[in-house]
Amino acid sequence: MTHGLRQPINEHRPPLEREEELQAIDCALSELRDAVDGVLRVPRGGLLAFTGEAGLGKSTLMAVARARATAHGFTVFSGKGGEKEQGLAFRVVRQLMQPTLARMSDMERRAFLGSWYDIVGAALGLEATDPTRVPDPTGVRDGLDWVMTRLTMVNAPVVLLLDDVHWADAESLDWIASFAPRVADLPLLIVVAYRPDELPPDATSFRTLVERHEKRPHLLSPLGEAGVARIIRDEVGEEAEDDFCGECWEVTGGSPFEAVELAIRLRERQVKGTQDELPVMRELAAAVKGPGLIERLKRLGPSTVRFAWAAAVLGGSFSPELAADVMVVGSEEAADMAVLGREEAAEAIEKLRACRILADGDGPGDSLQFVHPLIATTIYRAIPSSLRVGMHNAAAYAAQVAGSDPTIAARHLLEVPCDGSPEAVACLRAAGREHLRAGAPEAARRVLARALREPPPAEDRAELLHDLACSTFLIDPKATVRHLRKALKESGIDPALRASIVYRLTQALAHTDRPTEAAAVAGDEARRATNPRVKLRMQADHFVWSAFRTDEPDSSARSRRLARLADKLTGRGLEERYILGLRAWDALVRGEPRRTALGYAEQALRGGMSWTEENRGFEVPVAVALLFMYCDQPWRAEELFAKGMAECEHKGWRGSHLAQGQTLLGYIRYRRGSLLEAEELVRAGLDTAERVEGAVPAQWFAIGILIQSLLARGRTADARRLADHHHYGDVVPNAVIFPDPRTVYAELLLAEGRLPEAARLLSDVGNWVEARDWHNPTWCPWQLHLASALARTAPDQAVRHAQDAVERARDFGAASAIGQALHTLAAVTDGPAALDLYAEAVDHLQRSPAAYELARALVGHGAALIRNGKLQEAAGRLYEGLEGAVHCRAEALATRAREELSAAGLRPLPLRYAQTDTLTVSERKAAEMTAQGHPTSVVAKELRLTEQGVRQLLSAVYRKIGTDAAGLASALASFPRRLP
Repeated sequence: MTHGLRQPINEHRPPLEREEELQAIDCALSELRDAVDGVLRVPRGGLLAFTGEAGLGKSTLMAVARARATAHGFTVFSGKGGEKEQGLAFRVVRQLMQPTLARMSDMERRAFLGSWYDIVGAALGLEATDPTRVPDPTGVRDGLDWVMTRLTMVNAPVVLLLDDVHWADAESLDWIASFAPRVADLPLLIVVAYRPDELPPDATSFRTLVERHEKRPHLLSPLGEAGVARIIRDEVGEEAEDDFCGECWEVTGGSPFEAVELAIRLRERQVKGTQDELPVMRELAAAVKGPGLIERLKRLGPSTVRFAWAAAVLGGSFSPELAADVMVVGSEEAADMAVLGREEAAEAIEKLRACRILADGDGPGDSLQFVHPLIATTIYRAIPSSLRVGMHNAAAYAAQVAGSDPTIAARHLLEVPCDGSPEAVACLRAAGREHLRAGAPEAARRVLARALREPPPAEDRAELLHDLACSTFLIDPKATVRHLRKALKESGIDPALRASIVYRLTQALAHTDRPTEAAAVAGDEARRATNPRVKLRMQADHFVWSAFRTDEPDSSARSRRLARLADKLTGRGLEERYILGLRAWDALVRGEPRRTALGYAEQALRGGMSWTEENRGFEVPVAVALLFMYCDQPWRAEELFAKGMAECEHKGWRGSHLAQGQTLLGYIRYRRGSLLEAEELVRAGLDTAERVEGAVPAQWFAIGILIQSLLARGRTADARRLADHHHYGDVVPNAVIFPDPRTVYAELLLAEGRLPEAARLLSDVGNWVEARDWHNPTWCPWQLHLASALARTAPDQAVRHAQDAVERARDFGAASAIGQALHTLAAVTDGPAALDLYAEAVDHLQRSPAAYELARALVGHGAALIRNGKLQEAAGRLYEGLEGAVHCRAEALATRAREELSAAGLRPLPLRYAQTDTLTVSERKAAEMTAQGHPTSVVAKELRLTEQGVRQLLSAVYRKIGTDAAGLASALASFPRRLP
């Protein structure tokens, strides 16, 4: 629609006194071009920021950037914050991405977004395929990263214009801050403009991004006297006097916005710019903003004033029809407006356009918006408070009638006093669900907390408290505990809702390092439950948190109760499978025979154990998966981890769940001896955990495993820096973490030669573990490390601890556990007797997947053989150990092997093969049987795997040896047998 009204002056001219900023725009745009002076190059993205107080021309610079980007043929995406729309989660993100997605058909959109559709759909305002899916904020941010990257590559080069970022919603602001550092590798330029003093206090990530970027924000200054004079003379004529222009500069303060508005009004009044016209100039200048603007607005008539108020209440780009509906608020103050029709609204619009208060909007159709945010702010603040409330209420009602997204109506209800309205509660709860589906828990918390204050009907209070607790779980778990404890005090709670409340309460308590309270809550609920299935579920939760609390008073009694209960179960339901899984884990840590633990684990898995089951934690499925690692079946553990992590990613859970998965998958690789790969996975897990607010447990797991990986690689100084940075040795969590943090810290002390400190710490760990009847050295090798710490000062005690560990490892029965314990016993045993122990240790470790421990034992055996004068045998052992250390990336161990060879007068030979990947025992077995023609079902039975597990093993084999099934037999002959 064209109205023939004059646009801002100088719109085709560069802004005055902004040469540096314009040059920055041109330089940044030139970096996006794939050819300069005919020379091809890779386009480079970047970030450009303009800051300054209101009215200094930031939006004008954004308009210049748009025009110049368009002239280059670049694609432009744009969005801007709105003062009254900060509560609408992902509003700015939607402005950026929705227009392009809207041009696609539904089928094209789904194909374009692929598996990300249901994760980012709600954030982008799309119709969800699965409305029950609630992704976490990290998953949504990752999805938006992917969408923006794909849009960039399809439409490259792209310029992203973000104006009034200080008013952007928190979710969009967080996404911008996390995504912007990646654009250097994309043909994408991000240009932002904001008022630095009006950024929200919690916008620290965005502030850090722009202020620490290689190109600091361009801080705009007011125009000088010459710049304002130029603006005035362009409108009123070159004959305008210097003193007149100087006074214009004084009254506008050098604000480009005020100078332009003043110049236009001077032209409209046919002012020539003489000294005699200064009073008129000052009158016109006063009408540009503040009280003067309001007085000018009042002169346009009551209808126009009310329409302007309605526009200010709606904010942003709005439809004239909606503003007309909001004008009629039904209050006594607005009774005279009840007869207003569309014609009066249209007349008001024309008056406001003519006065340069409203202009065409950025939205669809005939939308409108204020000419400048300063005008909108001034008018909104001038609305009488009682009438403003009524208008917000009317806006909420109009949005509901129109069938809009409930978050739009909820935004207005937040400005309305509580009134006990069930309809308002229903709208706010619907908005809360939408925010949670969009991955915006803070926005959900705001509207649900407001619904609770309304207040809701008594029968809905418990459910509303439950919903509010769900919204705060990831951002304030202590608040979650408060809400859920209140919910449990409500009467007449539905049993299913009560079970969900209890589950989430125990999760929140555990999340805040209060597993003792979590166990108590579940135990109390189990005792009061009358439904057998509910009772069994509460018992399972009680056993979970009891097992993972460090201060359990009678672990043995709990284990006996768990064993008796598990023996009665068949695994027919999820509750039973969880209890069987817990029984398997308990058997592992107690050091019961390996086959016992595996038997319960297989029984638990038979009916399936999802990592993302509704109202279920993933602690038990993770523990069951790790059990296979401790039982020398890491391939099975990795299979379960791959499945579980895929479930989490499918649901959009890419925060603490993914961090835990990455970290513990790294732990499995560490136990297999793939140290470099382990370190990379654990670092990725730690990075993910640090992106998530409150992901403390995931950090504890990651730091401990990373310290172990660094120590295995001989990087003791790096491990110390990591421990100190995270205060790893200073705090002992109340929840059980594996590997045990104190044992890991003692390993670091041993590596640093601080043996007495390590011994004291390990003795404390031993007292704690023994009190719980946890005797498995493969889960917590405190005795092995204590033996090493005491070897010099108390050799007899060292031997006794090592012998006890060997006996316990034999009781458990895993080859890796036995081999590692025998290696330690050999290391603390004097004389020729140690040789037999070393040989036995190597024999067991060769039958296990523990490649790094095998390399250690080989080097230790070789060194002992040298000390006993058996150089020939020593050379073979040391060389094998050297090869193992090199392929495990255990640099310090490799150095020790070379030093031992050198000291004995032996020269290390070249390594016999260059592959960094070698086959595990199970991979080779599966490959050899397949090469011999055995079907997959037979191989699966032999290896005690599923057929899918065998196929995954074979895929790994083909990847490692660089062939397929046809070339399997010949390739196996030359491929390394048993190193990492």
